[in-house]
Amino acid sequence: MTRSLKTPKGWLHARRKMANRLLWVGAILATLIALVPLLMILTYLVVHGLPSLNLAFFTHLPKPVGEVGGGMANAIAGTLELIGLACLLGLPLGIMSGIFLSEFGNNRTGGIIRFLADVLASVPSIVIGIFVYTIVVLPMKHFSALAGGIALGIMMIPTVMRTTEEIVRLVPQSLRQSSLSLGVTQFRTTFSVVLLAARAGVITGVLLAIARIAGETAPLLFTAFGNRFWSYQLNQPIASLPKQIYNYAIAPYDDWHAQAWTGALVLVSLILILSVAARYATRGRYRIVR
Repeated sequence: MTRSLKTPKGWLHARRKMANRLLWVGAILATLIALVPLLMILTYLVVHGLPSLNLAFFTHLPKPVGEVGGGMANAIAGTLELIGLACLLGLPLGIMSGIFLSEFGNNRTGGIIRFLADVLASVPSIVIGIFVYTIVVLPMKHFSALAGGIALGIMMIPTVMRTTEEIVRLVPQSLRQSSLSLGVTQFRTTFSVVLLAARAGVITGVLLAIARIAGETAPLLFTAFGNRFWSYQLNQPIASLPKQIYNYAIAPYDDWHAQAWTGALVLVSLILILSVAARYATRGRYRIVR
């Protein structure tokens, strides 16, 4: 039976339905407004970057100043190398720290570590670049891919740490107790049972951290610096997409401007692929954990 609007209960029910509809409409409008800048940026990048996107862009080195053509093959490879170096440093420290905070961090020490991780996450990237410049570049007396990887790795740590901590906390205590009751050690329970159950969420944190550092330019100005040629040694300067885009964008050549737009399109596409991969990796997260 439908409630009559002539009764107080009927008016209250109608008012709640109206408020519910208004909130739904407001949420949808807010979502659309938030998506508009993203769609505008993507459209602008596609319009300006797609005309110069060709095979040569992925296979050729940059042309000398004043010559038309070339590509950013060394910058693409350099970005992948820097991300790999950052992962070698940031992932073990971030994941291990997150597991420690989740399993043994309910104390004052854990609180201090969380506070420091939050402070590190809020530090501007250029400050991290200056820090690595001081402790790595100056003693080595030259820029290097290793210094760039260290700077990006430091930036990854707080994101991976806090994501791992929150995801591992979602694993039910009954799963831990079941493993321990069978005589399995705490160490093996944590890494073979708990971490396995939380693997989807941990992968998400890793991918989000990689997506964050992939477009960083400021710390690379003080560490990796840049290189117009192929670099095969970790102790030598190396090219990167963000740095190459920056150099081309401020140059007075139209061809370089077009390649800068193409490089930005490739970089954003890489980050979008990582974001989609993160969403794909979390599809079964709650089903696995619960």
